[in-house]
Amino acid sequence: MLEPVRDGNWIFGYGSLVWRPAFRYVERRPGQIRGYARRFWQASTDHRGTPEAPGRVLTLVEAEGELCGGMGYRVDDAVMADVLTDLDHREKNGYQRVSTSLYFDRESRETAVALVYIAGPTNPHYTGPEPVEDIAAIAARARGPSGENREYVLELARALERYGYRDEHVEAVARVITNRG
Repeated sequence: MLEPVRDGNWIFGYGSLVWRPAFRYVERRPGQIRGYARRFWQASTDHRGTPEAPGRVLTLVEAEGELCGGMGYRVDDAVMADVLTDLDHREKNGYQRVSTSLYFDRESRETAVALVYIAGPTNPHYTGPEPVEDIAAIAARARGPSGENREYVLELARALERYGYRDEHVEAVARVITNRG
């Protein structure tokens, strides 16, 4: 039996929100969602690339039995509307808000309902599966208004490691970028 749902407005970050939330929150806790896997299957023409040279950023794909570790942020009611407006702009490149259960602490049964942004296969920037080497080659050279795409990949890999979350896909892309120099 799960513990009661925690009060508050929760947002789950699995990409740059793990290491760079850029919004006000009252609580930050590592957590995970179930049934999703992180993939660099989204072209970024607005943050980590340009329309002429899109970068690669993350989305989530349904994956039965998978756990996706990241960061949960509880946002005060007084600023939630502003935070969502900012996140809707940040995640405008094909992402939609989805509600899901957020599980805290691997051993805990404590949960919250959280919003997560997912870019599905029907959006025009969804790339679908690509070889890791191709994703890494794109990310190694792409740059957009939010900075270098390689920074996005490497900062996320470091943050996931810091919080004890393994993600083979992120690690593989980061390894290829690092080995390229």
